[in-house]
Amino acid sequence: MTYFHWIAGGILGLVWLFHLIDAALGVPKIVDLSLAAWDRSPKTRLRVSIIVPARNEEEHIAQTLTKLLQLDYGNYEVIAVNDRSTDRTGDAMDRAAAMSAAQGRLKVIHIEQLPEGWLGKAHAMWTAANAATGDWLLFTDADVMFEPESLRRALAYAESSSSDHLVVLPRLIMKQMGETMMLAFFQTLFVFGHRPWKTADPKTKDHVGVGAFNMIRRSAYDGIGTYEALRFEVLDDMKLGKLVKNAGYAQRVAFGADLISIRWAKGAFGVIQNLTKNLFALLSFQWPRALASCVLLVFLNLVPFLGSFLAHGWARIPYAVALTCILGMYVGMSWKSDVSPCYFVLHPVGTTLFAYTMLRSMFLTLGRGGVTWRGTFYPLAELRKGMV
Repeated sequence: MTYFHWIAGGILGLVWLFHLIDAALGVPKIVDLSLAAWDRSPKTRLRVSIIVPARNEEEHIAQTLTKLLQLDYGNYEVIAVNDRSTDRTGDAMDRAAAMSAAQGRLKVIHIEQLPEGWLGKAHAMWTAANAATGDWLLFTDADVMFEPESLRRALAYAESSSSDHLVVLPRLIMKQMGETMMLAFFQTLFVFGHRPWKTADPKTKDHVGVGAFNMIRRSAYDGIGTYEALRFEVLDDMKLGKLVKNAGYAQRVAFGADLISIRWAKGAFGVIQNLTKNLFALLSFQWPRALASCVLLVFLNLVPFLGSFLAHGWARIPYAVALTCILGMYVGMSWKSDVSPCYFVLHPVGTTLFAYTMLRSMFLTLGRGGVTWRGTFYPLAELRKGMV
């Protein structure tokens, strides 16, 4: 048994040490747009079309559009898309468009029917992009809050870095312990799997896309086949980044700090609900891959804690190394988010709930034969054919 602990602990210690060093060296390379250095305007003043799809978002859409109409960059338009909402989202959009500040700035599109072969959100994005007049297209979500200088700073960085696609990581608003625990765990996985500091390197396959802020040049958007290439893709934001990277366009990632914020979920169960739609899609709807990923997830994140109790004497050392590195990830995370390093002690709980969510996503999708998203059912066979 001692040999097992040395082998398992040694693997875990080395894996976590490598990723901690990689993150410690890489994360500081990511630009923070909230710093004073980016409080400037771009030289070219290109036009930006901000696209906001919404289905049943009456709780947030009015505030979101009001915030967008207060941006301090002059050359932009906002296109809000009411995607078959059954609540008062469309009415809220029309009221926003009637405000004096919205005249000549905000356009509202109402979609009544979803064509065959499209996911609702992808179709809404594509429809709005077809009506857009901007040199840049900024795809965002209906519950994202923008500060007035956010777009101006982002464009200044995009211009200076010769970007074709810019992803700005928003501040996640976390009000409950459960959602903070789950989102903290999710962020460790994000850094583990996507290495955002590597997206600018054309020699790597690392790519990023975030629904809160995906800004792409119109020429690059057309070059990757528009949203028509993502017409039946559940993970449209990440896969947009993948298409950009694979096509050889310049991709950049930046921290937004308080410039862009979103409360992504309410409570631990809210995170579970949101991820249930996505996780099996992230694993290409392959159940063997989902099961293998679940086992790997538990091994990497739960076994270091278990091993530190079950091992004896010197055999605890490699587990201690792994745990120290995991703690280091939380300390680093606390510098760029509202997650306290104390959430390290809840890492095993987050692991367990995330593994449950992964299995839940798989069983519900297979059991239902597809995914129900915002009131619309999408068959699994079609989803598999539409993957990028």
